[in-house]
This record gives sequence, structure tokens and C-alpha cells, in this order.
Amino acid sequence: MRIDVTADIAFPRERVFATYRDHLVDLVPYLTNVRAITITSRVDEGEIVKFVNRWKGGGEIPGAVRKVLSEELLEWDDLATWNAKDFTTLWQTIVPAFKDAVDARGTNTFTESRPGFTTLKIAGELKVDASKVKGVPRLLAGPVGSAVESFLVGAIKPNLVAVAKGVEKFLTAKGG
Repeated sequence: MRIDVTADIAFPRERVFATYRDHLVDLVPYLTNVRAITITSRVDEGEIVKFVNRWKGGGEIPGAVRKVLSEELLEWDDLATWNAKDFTTLWQTIVPAFKDAVDARGTNTFTESRPGFTTLKIAGELKVDASKVKGVPRLLAGPVGSAVESFLVGAIKPNLVAVAKGVEKFLTAKGG
């Protein structure tokens, strides 16, 4: 299922791009559905920077619900290659609890929509192979996979916009 999100951020492209790339951990206080982001690895290769970040979600999940969900279901790894030359990011998301069942990947493009303003376009694809999820009958794998994809994309889109708004709040708090 397609993931397509566009967000406008009232700061210059270079600042927005650098904030996403270099200050992601600092954005956590501005993200209501994220409890933590940990940089697992960072490799700088000139204008290319490669990251693996571990995200811990569930910031606004009630405690009773969180007790039912295992911590593994609320964690994912974000593998990202940032290209400062063309202001793009290639990304892949891996959910360790469903590593073989979920495939999510795409591209973020940062463009200057007008002086001092950035438009972030996130375009990707999320696929769920429910036949690789323990307990899902093979006969139901197709419909279950489609339902899970719809649910996840519906939940992911507002969170991607929330991260963009978090970047804007972070930059405003830091004086631009």
C-alpha cells in the first residue's frame, strides 16, 4: 500500500534537512507518539550520511493497552541514507517483531517551495505478508495482510506529519 505524505515547514530547506538528519533524537519531546529514538549507527561519507535509528513508539498509548502490547511491537529500526547534494533520504523501516512479514521503504524529498519554506514529500510503499505472521491461517493471509496495511498506513501518515510539525516546533524553540 502506498504511503504518500506532504508537509510544509516554515523554515529553509537546509535547516529542515539538517534538523531531520542530525537532531532526530532532540525531537522526541516534540513527538507525542514517540518515547525514544536511539542512534544505532551513523556513517558519514561526504555528502552521504547513513543511519540506523531505533524508534520506540507508544507515547500516547494508555498504560493498560501498553501492558497487552509487547515492547517489541512498539519498536522499529529506521535505515536511512541522507543525500545532502539533492536533499533526499532513502529509507527502509524494519519491525524486528515482524522482520519477514513487513516491508516498508521509500524516499523523502525536501524542496524549497518558496524562500524560507520547505515542502517535505514522503513517498513509499508498505507491504505486509500475513502468511509470515505466526497464527494467521494461510487462507486468510491476503485479507489480513491488506487490513493490516490499511491500518498501519492510516496510523503512520499522521505520525509522519507530526514529525514534520515537531521539526518546526524544535526550530522555532531554537530560534530558527
